[in-house]
Amino acid sequence: MTNSQAQNPWLGLHDAVCVVTGAAGGIGAEIATSLVQQGARVVLLDRELDKCRDLAGVLSQLAGHEVPAIGCDIADPVSVQDAAAQVEARYGRCDVLVNNASVLRPAALEEVTLEQWNQVLSVNLNGYLLCAQAFGRSMLARGAGRIVHVASIAAHYPQTWSGAYSAAKSAVSMLSRQLAAEWGARGVRSNAICPGLIRTPLSAAFYADARVEQARKAMTANRRIGEPADIANAVLFLASPRSDYVNGAEITVDGGLESMLMALIPRPGYESPVSQG
Repeated sequence: MTNSQAQNPWLGLHDAVCVVTGAAGGIGAEIATSLVQQGARVVLLDRELDKCRDLAGVLSQLAGHEVPAIGCDIADPVSVQDAAAQVEARYGRCDVLVNNASVLRPAALEEVTLEQWNQVLSVNLNGYLLCAQAFGRSMLARGAGRIVHVASIAAHYPQTWSGAYSAAKSAVSMLSRQLAAEWGARGVRSNAICPGLIRTPLSAAFYADARVEQARKAMTANRRIGEPADIANAVLFLASPRSDYVNGAEITVDGGLESMLMALIPRPGYESPVSQG
């Protein structure tokens, strides 16, 4: 057993076959890396195959065995079915699906076109269903499996001028709960994670201005910006047998951002000693 496999046997993820969509992105790559460190058999899915292969090379060295990279557009049913068939042929099963792939298309609602709206929904919602169906069938046949969906706090609060993003993420939350309700009795769990402010390559531009970063930190109870590892840690728990009685749930990973609304309202005479200092 390698050091990575022995790192945390408590989670029970050794040799679990885990499929991660959107694996080439910041959060996806961290999720995949964390699963490999637990000794899982990880399969990387992303439509950016070159980036996916680069990550696969790094993770293969870490794992001590090949980590497959598969080009997959989760909005395309044929592409998803092909990826599922490759995983089935290689491993004979899928134990964990992490629905992580996502897109964001800025648009005001009075101007967003139906094409732009559907582009976001096709990945952020339809793609999650297609992957759940394709990889979930083998889980249902075996009577065991775990699905983790990466949603967003934008599922709870409208992310303005972002087109269909909030609507799609809100729907992902309900999709996760409906899968739990329909599949739970057949041994398949479905849960969602709602990230808050997370520093990734896509959001890096927001933090180029130190004042913007400080203002964002001040909006969180933890007074810091989240990192991909914060999301990966929550995924590990929901993907593991240790969360066996957690089904249809959401874990918000936002450093307490959702709890800060009243604290952000100016209230003379009620300022925190921290803010005064």
